[in-house]
Amino acid sequence: MSHERICVRRRDATDLDACVRVLAEVHESDAYPLNWPQDPADWLAPPESRTEPPLAWVALLDGRIVGHISLSHARPGDAAPGVWSARTGMSPENTTVVSRLYVSPKARGHGIGALLLAETVRDARERGLCPVLDVVTSDRSAAALYERQGWTLMGTVEQRWGPDQTVQVYCYEAPPGI
Repeated sequence: MSHERICVRRRDATDLDACVRVLAEVHESDAYPLNWPQDPADWLAPPESRTEPPLAWVALLDGRIVGHISLSHARPGDAAPGVWSARTGMSPENTTVVSRLYVSPKARGHGIGALLLAETVRDARERGLCPVLDVVTSDRSAAALYERQGWTLMGTVEQRWGPDQTVQVYCYEAPPGI
């Protein structure tokens, strides 16, 4: 998928260093991720998620990686699949979790986040899965992006991220028909 100077494609192993550099820019600017990972490359591409082709995409602007997004299976403790399951009565296994979405602060305003979201939703729908996600309530710009793209806020829940950290997250479901 391309849009002028913007290209969205599957991530490959050679992209991880650039993805980590952009993630560091985003963390510095927006505090995302809230807790900087010990191994950012493994956080972006954990060994259990490495499939061929990977369920991750990058956005390039003028040939440079400026954004990232991925899909993963619902895992125990994931907030959004559980909220979706409680709402629909269907198994969380019918969902896929959209995560690791970020766009370089220098590349914002080009619709890159929306393009990345659309690509993952399309892929999830082709797999017969419902895309869901959660975002910390303090990340208002991300929540605004999801809502502009028609995602449905299913609820707000507390999520435990460790023995000493509990956060509030918004849980969203992708809009139908994408």
